Amino acid sequence: MGEAQIRVAVIGAGFWGRNHARVLSEIPKVELCAVVDVDVQRAEQVARRYNVPHVYKDYREILRGGVVDAVTICTPTITHAEIALECIRDGLAVLIEKPMAANLKEAIEIYDTAKSCGGKLMVGFIERFNPAVRYMLSALSDGVIGTPLTIAARRIGPWPERIGDVGVVKDIAIHDIDLTHYFFGSIPTNIYATGGALRHSYEDYVQALLYFDEVRSASLEANWLSSKKKRDMRITGTEGVAHIEFLIGEVIIEKPDYSISPTINYVEPLKSELTYFVEQLCASKELVPGPREGLLSLAVAEAILASMKSRRTISLEQVLGEWGISGREARL
Repeated sequence: MGEAQIRVAVIGAGFWGRNHARVLSEIPKVELCAVVDVDVQRAEQVARRYNVPHVYKDYREILRGGVVDAVTICTPTITHAEIALECIRDGLAVLIEKPMAANLKEAIEIYDTAKSCGGKLMVGFIERFNPAVRYMLSALSDGVIGTPLTIAARRIGPWPERIGDVGVVKDIAIHDIDLTHYFFGSIPTNIYATGGALRHSYEDYVQALLYFDEVRSASLEANWLSSKKKRDMRITGTEGVAHIEFLIGEVIIEKPDYSISPTINYVEPLKSELTYFVEQLCASKELVPGPREGLLSLAVAEAILASMKSRRTISLEQVLGEWGISGREARL
């Protein structure tokens, strides 16, 4: 694509789609040329606000017309696979919001299609672009807290009314699932979880234990039952402990004889994520997190849900094997 502007369409003009349009309109290398939504009035409102020339009701209207180079998919989870598959097959670069698909079968189809078509696909795990997470990854690489042993993550708060097609596991806990993979550099072997649906159609609270090997594990808590929103993580290492406060982008490092809270320059994670997406496309480089990361995180989410239902420990190898992916990462 060279140094030319990337022509982008936002598919889905709801809460998150509006944010995508806002940020994309601010990136110099982007020509935001279309907004798509089944609610045309909603799409028109977004288009007017950010001077977008084209509005469509059906995403298929931007296909096969050479109108755009890339799309960001901000629609309900149950529509992700259908839209992503058509866009990939049409040769468009895709950023799809998490979770990549509604279930593992759809995720595998997206993965296989992207690989066979040579498609460029990125999954919107926005926390990877949180300045605090970026700092933490660098600190872990430098051995600031030694070897990471355990991760404890909490993602709680009131129910977001815009969410109606998935529960807390695939909507919010999946962020921390992905971050455990990111920080540990591997995926878990076994999962045990409890939870249920107290006030909502899908599960609205969960406690999950992820076992990575003989020494490394992670505990995840997520719910839509708490009155106050909290997003935090504690990483315990052989030589210290690190705390991440996602909402304010803060990190605290605790060592045996001192504690530090480094100054971290805040940049809106969505701005960093979408800028990265565009710059990688301009440079024809790989997009990460991509379909592999999206599929593996969804596989762990499915294992958590299976454990909640069966009240027993679930082997991730077994979950992947049931879908023809043996050897865990080996075939991905």
